[in-house]
Amino acid sequence: MKRQNVLSWDEYFMGLAHLSALRSKDPSTQVGAAIVDQNRKVVGIGYNGFPTGLNDDEFPWHKSEDYKNSKYAYVVHAELNAILNAISKLHGCTIYVSLFPCNECAKAIIQSGIKKLVYEDDKYAETDAVIASKRMLTAAGVEMVRLSKRVRISVNID
Repeated sequence: MKRQNVLSWDEYFMGLAHLSALRSKDPSTQVGAAIVDQNRKVVGIGYNGFPTGLNDDEFPWHKSEDYKNSKYAYVVHAELNAILNAISKLHGCTIYVSLFPCNECAKAIIQSGIKKLVYEDDKYAETDAVIASKRMLTAAGVEMVRLSKRVRISVNID
């Protein structure tokens, strides 16, 4: 008899997003994203970090009122990294992300042709950026699904 208690596809791909988030060096928020095509093949993956080629020891990792001395001026969000790292066209794909995307990432999601967004955390739901994000995603016909069951990844790195 086969094992019955296996991860659902949503749990599996969200787990991949969480695993990717472990690559982030951000001291306060680690976010991961995985993009999957209609055949359940992973076509893009990303985490929040600095652009390729930048030395992450030479740029700030903290929040600051001074934008140019804040991580926000330099960090590429997980969703955008996954889109930029994609190995195929993204039209009709699903993106799995551990934190609901900001308005800038929503623009990239819509522009890339992604049609479904699966997320877990919505801790910034009341911010202007997420309110604008939801407005755009809704207007563009992107399906938004919040997973009720939290996916947890346990990794021991020695």
